[in-house]
Amino acid sequence: MKQLAMLIFVVMGGMALALEAAILGPLGERIGKLSASLSIFLIGILVFSIAMVIQRRSYILKLAKLPPWLLSGGLVGFAYTIVLVVATPLVGVGATMVGILCGQITASLAIDHFGILGTKKRKVDSYRIIALGLILAALGLIY
Repeated sequence: MKQLAMLIFVVMGGMALALEAAILGPLGERIGKLSASLSIFLIGILVFSIAMVIQRRSYILKLAKLPPWLLSGGLVGFAYTIVLVVATPLVGVGATMVGILCGQITASLAIDHFGILGTKKRKVDSYRIIALGLILAALGLIY
């Protein structure tokens, strides 16, 4: 039951990403792509800062002790946001999200298979390859 609840939670997170694309595309056209991306990050910083104050926890000092690669997620978030701002107005939310999903699954399978960045190795089998093929087919059909 706990895993089903988590799966639903993850699907809802995916739905939120589609909303983000639908918001960022028009916002980028109105105020500029970089400005739109920055506004999303600034609002995120504000929300997370409030949450940390409410939680009364601060991990800022621990950040300096971490290996730099653990902090590189911000760069990935930057790249992802720019892709949303640029691609959504051109190809639509659906094609953008399926393209993003295709890239996520491709990279995820490689990360799982090779145990990249310290993750547990999970061999890529024929079912996962078929799933990736179906996602590629979906990208071709939705575009």
